[in-house]
Amino acid sequence: MSFNEKYMRRCLELGKRGIGSTRPNPSVGAVVVYNDKIIGEGFTSPYGGPHAEVNAIRSVKDESLFSKSTIYVTLEPCSHFGKTPPCSDLIISKGIRNVVIGTVDTHSVVAGKGIERLKSNGCNVVVGVLEEACKKHHKRFFAVQNKKRPFVILKWAETANGFIAPKYRESQTPVWISNEYAKQLVHKWRSEEQAILVGTNTVLTDNPKLNVRSWTGQNPVRIVLDRTFKLSSDLSIYDTTIKTIIVSQFERESTNENLVYERINFESDVPKQILEVLSKHKIQSVIIEGGAVTLQSFIDDNLWDEARIFIGDNTFEDGIKAPILNAKLEKEEQLTNNTLRTFIND
Repeated sequence: MSFNEKYMRRCLELGKRGIGSTRPNPSVGAVVVYNDKIIGEGFTSPYGGPHAEVNAIRSVKDESLFSKSTIYVTLEPCSHFGKTPPCSDLIISKGIRNVVIGTVDTHSVVAGKGIERLKSNGCNVVVGVLEEACKKHHKRFFAVQNKKRPFVILKWAETANGFIAPKYRESQTPVWISNEYAKQLVHKWRSEEQAILVGTNTVLTDNPKLNVRSWTGQNPVRIVLDRTFKLSSDLSIYDTTIKTIIVSQFERESTNENLVYERINFESDVPKQILEVLSKHKIQSVIIEGGAVTLQSFIDDNLWDEARIFIGDNTFEDGIKAPILNAKLEKEEQLTNNTLRTFIND
C-alpha cells in the first residue's frame, strides 16, 4: 500500500459515516496530513452544513502546519457557491499546497473546475488515488449525475430451493427466510438509502411498515405501486408517519404532505417511469424489495445497479419463484445460516 493510498483509505472510512444524511450532497471524507501524521479529519455534515474539507481543516489545532501539509479527499473539492462557499478556495486560503483527490466530480458545476482552480493557485494536485474505490463509495451521487436516475438496489431473500415466498400463507404477515442478523443488516441498508419500493402484492400479503426499526437512522421514503388502488387505508403504508408515494394509473389528490399520489402508464416502460417519478422527487437511491414481478421488471429492463440476495437454509414445497438474475457476483459472505450474495450490473 502506497503512502497516498493509506490516507485515502482513511478518507473512505470517514466518508461512510455520512451516508444517508448528506444528500443531495455526496458523503465525502477528508484528512489533513503533516509529517506522516493525520492532524485533522472530517466528513460531510448533513445537508446545509460544512463539507468534509471544511470539517477536516477546522479540526487542525496548529494552522502554521498547513503550508507543509497535504489534504486528502475522496472527491474533487467544489469550486462554486452553494449552501456553503467553495472548498477549493478554503484550501487555497489556508496555504495548503498539496492536494490528493480520489476521483473527479462529474457534476456539471464542478467537473474539473475545482482541480484547475487549485492548480492555477499554485497547488500540487494528484488525482486518481484509489479511484475505483472512491467512485464506488460515491455511487449514488454518480448515478444521478451520469445516468440521470437514482441508484437502484434490488434486494430479496430466497430459500435454498429458489422460492421467495410460499404459495399459501395463513395470515397477513411476512414469512421469514432470512435470519435475525440479515434483518438487522437490511434495516441498516434502509437507513443508508433514500427510498424503498414494493409492489401491491407485497403490501397485501405482508402489510410491511418499510421503516428503520433495528438500526439508527432516517426512515426511507416509501414508494408503493398500487395500479388500481387495491390497498386499503388501514394498512401500515398509509400511517403517514413517513413520506409515502403511491404510484398508480389514476389521478388522486392528497391533503397530507406525507402522502403523495403519482400517475404513470402501466402498459409499457413501467420501471423507467417509476425512476422518472423518483427523480422528480429528487430521490438519489432506492431499494426495491419486491415482489418477484416488480424485481424482475427492473432486471429485464436493465435498470438496476446492485442486487443483494440472501439465501436461506430452509425450503418451501411450493411457492413464488425468485427472480432470474444473470450478473457478475461481486462477493459472497456468510451470516450464520444465511448466505449473502452481492451482484453488480456492469
